[in-house]
Amino acid sequence: MDAFAVFRNRVEEKLINLYPELSDNKAALSRFVVEPPRDASHGDLSCNAAMVLSKTLKSNPRAIADSIVAAFEGDPQVANIEIAGPGFINFTLTPDVWQSVIADANEQGADYGRPAVAPVGKVNVEYVSANPTGPLHVGHTRGAVFGDALASLMAFCRYEITREYYINDAGGQITVLANSAYLRYCQALGDDIGEIPAGLYPGKYLIPVGKALAEQFGDKLKSMDDAEREATIRPVVLEKMMDMVRADLEKLGIKHDKFFSESTLHGGGNGGDIKETLDWLREQGLVYQGTLEAPKGKTPEEWEDREQTLFKATQFGDDTDRALVKSDGSYTYFAADIAYHRNKYLRGYNSQIVVLGADHAGYIKRLGAAGKAVSGGEAEVDVKICQLVNLLRNGQPAKMSKRSGNFVTMANLVEEVGQDVVRFIMLFRRNEAPLDFDFDLVTQQTRDNPVFYVQYAHARACSAFRNAARDVPELDVSPDSLKSADLSLLSHPAELTLLKVMGQFPRAIEAAAVAHEPHRVAFYVHELAGAFNAFWTKGKEEPQLRFVNHEDRTITLARLAMVNAVRQILRNGLGILGVSAPDELS
Repeated sequence: MDAFAVFRNRVEEKLINLYPELSDNKAALSRFVVEPPRDASHGDLSCNAAMVLSKTLKSNPRAIADSIVAAFEGDPQVANIEIAGPGFINFTLTPDVWQSVIADANEQGADYGRPAVAPVGKVNVEYVSANPTGPLHVGHTRGAVFGDALASLMAFCRYEITREYYINDAGGQITVLANSAYLRYCQALGDDIGEIPAGLYPGKYLIPVGKALAEQFGDKLKSMDDAEREATIRPVVLEKMMDMVRADLEKLGIKHDKFFSESTLHGGGNGGDIKETLDWLREQGLVYQGTLEAPKGKTPEEWEDREQTLFKATQFGDDTDRALVKSDGSYTYFAADIAYHRNKYLRGYNSQIVVLGADHAGYIKRLGAAGKAVSGGEAEVDVKICQLVNLLRNGQPAKMSKRSGNFVTMANLVEEVGQDVVRFIMLFRRNEAPLDFDFDLVTQQTRDNPVFYVQYAHARACSAFRNAARDVPELDVSPDSLKSADLSLLSHPAELTLLKVMGQFPRAIEAAAVAHEPHRVAFYVHELAGAFNAFWTKGKEEPQLRFVNHEDRTITLARLAMVNAVRQILRNGLGILGVSAPDELS
């Protein structure tokens, strides 16, 4: 039972009965919420319906609140209801409401917290999408983990999800990559290449690529002209780089459903998706010839002081119209972007989520405008920006530079601290905020290390069953037996405090999915771990609260049913984050 959703529905039903005119005003009804009060002493649930609807109903909030309170008189699941402040309604529920959380979690298992009804429509989550010019570094890691966890969260909530990687294989960086690989090819043939020239990728990761080219082509590449050589090398080195990217992502447990090549947008007998998109935009009257004012500050690459082909981005909420064609006749990056989002829309994705790095904050409005324009307003593009990760070691920053070849790779990070640590820490902060990744902290087995703290709570829950098997071996703790436990015995304030945190899981999951914010799941499991560990500690202080009571098998079974529900919820939450839930910690 999701108490928050259930009582929100009940309040809505009472309001419609009290004010029939609201039955045709779903928009107004959708605005009020039922949520935990900021101060737990005020009750279990707080509702702002009276204040939100006062203008619509042309009535005083207190009067509306009075009518709602009167309508709940005699409700068997409401122990107390009162009005606070300007019109908040605070509910205190009977213990059986929270006790039912245990039954639901144990009955539904891996599905606990999952909505009963699947949302309509398909969702495309595009993340990582790093230039395929080398191994992924720590700067890519946060977006990779964020995007993957978001996709898992939405899949858990029954959205139809596609995980997509956009391969930037159409720009000048691929020519640089091909030339860099050719240099390593010459090295593999025995040439002294000396110092890597400025402007090329110096990383040693291209040495195996050079050897592979030498094995495949012998010395044939040397006799080719530049254009033929690049055309020959390009697909081979791209394949090798993407193999490297996939291997790096696999170390984090990340697998994409689709890899989309940018170069496909430029090709085709009809000029490709970009030309087709621009022609379509012209037909819609959304492209014109004009000039743009020079932007303040740093000049973007697509700005030129001349008449050019422009997209009416401001018509869709952008700050400025956007150039589509450069002076040399080639397309701007934005032209490819808008064609790509139209391609996604034509594939059926009305909801498109794009995860980008900190240096792409300027893309939020332009990609949102692109999504609206190419879909007639049907598609929404939500750009999620992941801020920088600051690596700290011994209190000092660990510097990195991709072009110098001296950088911390994703693989290095995972190998040093493990997949679970990387994933959880990357999600234990809002994506819009910078994140400090402290190697000293994340390897400690203390409560200050959040991933250890949550995994320890799960392992602790599992240990309760090992203790029960040792101390009361005759007690049946099978799933069926746990489901038959007398949960009404769990009425101690400490038990109810834990149950109320457990009962927030469905609400937390739904809210995280709607907001596209997987960090909320990390925050929630950490809160639940804290509540569970606090109850465990209280059991040491008050023996009657211990999970295993040798003298009372009935309360032991009820408490173990509660413990089993805790570990199930932790397991579900950690599973969404892509983090393991170990039964024991060494």
